[in-house]
Amino acid sequence: MNLDNKIKERIKNYLGRDEMGIRKAVICLFLQDNSYTTEDVHKYLVESGFDVSYRGISAMVGLMNTKLGILSIDVTGDHNVYSLKDGHREIVKSVLDNY
Repeated sequence: MNLDNKIKERIKNYLGRDEMGIRKAVICLFLQDNSYTTEDVHKYLVESGFDVSYRGISAMVGLMNTKLGILSIDVTGDHNVYSLKDGHREIVKSVLDNY
């Protein structure tokens, strides 16, 4: 299985356990081609009507970074800044389009 297919499988499995749609919403946010801090992601989810804690979102984004391998992280400033890795946009989009 090539790397693209492994990433697709990881994303499908991750979304398969997404009962409330929070994980999908976060992945869709990263598809908007921007960089986000945990605070940005938390604010977006709260404004989208999700009842989430800041700590929970921090854990979720960190897990997405380590387990899915689709995010890059910039730790040079006061806050970690996450973005979708170059070259992963089409893979992620294809999974969401079929989900």
